[in-house]
Amino acid sequence: MFEDKTYKRCTCKGPLTYKSGPKKGQPVLNADGTPKIGYLETACTLLKKRDHGSWYYSFELPTGPGGKRRRAKKGGYRTQKQAADAAKEVWEAAQDGIDVLSDETVADYLRRWIATRVDLKRSTRLGYEDYIERVFIPAIGHIKLRDLRTRQIQEMFEAIWARNEQHAKNIDAARAALAAERTTHEKWRQAAKPQRRELRQAWNKAKEALREARKKPRHITGAGTQLRMNNTLSAALDDAVKARLISQNWTKDVVLPSYRKPKPHVWTPERVEAWRKTGKKPGKVMVWTPEQTGQFLDAVAEHRLYLMFHLMVFRGVRRGEACGLPWSEANLDAGVVHISEQLVALSYEVWEDTPKSDSGARTVSLDSQTLELLRLWKDRQQEERKEWEEHQQAKRRNGEQPKIWHDTGRVFTWEDGRAYHPEYLRQVFDRLLSKHGLPPIRLHDLRHCAATLSLAAGVHMKAIQAMLGHSSYQLTADTYTSVLPQFEKAQAEAPVQLVPRKSTAQQPSGETDVPDEAAA
Repeated sequence: MFEDKTYKRCTCKGPLTYKSGPKKGQPVLNADGTPKIGYLETACTLLKKRDHGSWYYSFELPTGPGGKRRRAKKGGYRTQKQAADAAKEVWEAAQDGIDVLSDETVADYLRRWIATRVDLKRSTRLGYEDYIERVFIPAIGHIKLRDLRTRQIQEMFEAIWARNEQHAKNIDAARAALAAERTTHEKWRQAAKPQRRELRQAWNKAKEALREARKKPRHITGAGTQLRMNNTLSAALDDAVKARLISQNWTKDVVLPSYRKPKPHVWTPERVEAWRKTGKKPGKVMVWTPEQTGQFLDAVAEHRLYLMFHLMVFRGVRRGEACGLPWSEANLDAGVVHISEQLVALSYEVWEDTPKSDSGARTVSLDSQTLELLRLWKDRQQEERKEWEEHQQAKRRNGEQPKIWHDTGRVFTWEDGRAYHPEYLRQVFDRLLSKHGLPPIRLHDLRHCAATLSLAAGVHMKAIQAMLGHSSYQLTADTYTSVLPQFEKAQAEAPVQLVPRKSTAQQPSGETDVPDEAAA
């Protein structure tokens, strides 16, 4: 049965006395006979004062391996009750099998934990490692794991919020500096020749101010990223609880900014007009109308990547899935492709991995147009290989160093057979949108276009879930509640048509029908 043992001590120094034995209470002397001076601890006469010293607990723990006796001891508490409550908490944790004397720090544990997570995808592991090394360890890594509490984790996020505020100010300052640089440059450019020297000096000064403003950190850690950080730490602490290293997961009570996953917004004419005036997107995730989608496909019809974009628009494959698609997984006779692998890019490094979806590999049926384009593309790729090898043989005959054709087996490749880098696709896509003046969307938003077009065309949500490879029906339904305007209009009209009325139109609010005679 637990019986707390608390005591008060201080750091005052004075003459020491023997605490036990036959000389108990007698002064301790140095070799020269003078009183020995040291910490008085519990013997200080000032401890009777309320504000002097601090409270400690000390009690015997269950014996360790080999019958070794162990004692839990800690101090620094302002009141005896605080020390007693802490002692009880440690005692109960020890009774549950937790090693309350462990000196393993949060940093040591997190590094040990991530090393054991061999089940994680490489991209997920790299993300976790980034949070651990860049965020968690600098903030709470020095704390002993057994001493970690919600308060310390909360303070870590509060520090992130404070940095966000400063970074937001840096962003505003950089925008102001850019505006000033453009203004001074325009004044210098428009000035009559020969331009005055002070105008050039003002422009140079503005350019230097812009460079300095852009040196300051401007990255904002958003609510979604903070949630992912807390979830990562929570996963680590859940495993620590299971291993009886700590008594509970202290991330559960952390308060974070509210976060809602952004849903797709359609580029309506009104939104396009506002974007052209202000340059601002109405949402992070945007979707084209069928007309805008057609404009894009028509504009890039002669581009080498047209078929890949076409596949993304209508069948919702991810960029990494398109880059990694092998011919061995494309059954042109059956009219399907099997999405079983993808190319993943991080910091421009590329590697093969399984699809991102929790449901794993999936089969995507092809429409007749996409199927015919794939057949034509396969013929073109084979012809390109033949021409490439003939050209290299000619170089060899001329004594030049030939270049090999890379037999990657991928569907979408460069002229020499190399697979496309996923990040290259994004860069090309962004340039094409800018070139043709189309309202901006992310390359990944072509996937949302595929889902929205299918939904508006009457395809069942369950079929859309299978096409996208979502792990649950609910995820698909929650994401695509925003649909095309004409589809929403039909939904709005439907319930009105069910109610029989005497007249086809209602009077405006506050007006009544008045007979002609009365009006006269």
